[in-house]
Amino acid sequence: MLKVVTPDFIQPSLWPPNSPDLNPVDYAIWGIMQERVYNKGKIANVEELRPRIVDEWERLDQCIIDGALKEWRKRLLKDSLNMNCESWLGVSEM
Repeated sequence: MLKVVTPDFIQPSLWPPNSPDLNPVDYAIWGIMQERVYNKGKIANVEELRPRIVDEWERLDQCIIDGALKEWRKRLLKDSLNMNCESWLGVSEM
């Protein structure tokens, strides 16, 4: 589906492993979702949490998602450039 809807979307196989800062579901989105879900009152269990998350995700304005993806692409490009520079310089992570 991603290839059809967003043909320029970077394939998951090209994402750097173990990079939470490069997650397309940006911290900003999770922050907004957390605030909206938990501001509706106390949650007793997972069965109560799940529909709240789905409901708030459906209400999330597309411009917020688009902005997060735009920022994610910038971070991904920066990170991939840093990884390439490190490999050129013979620097490796421990």
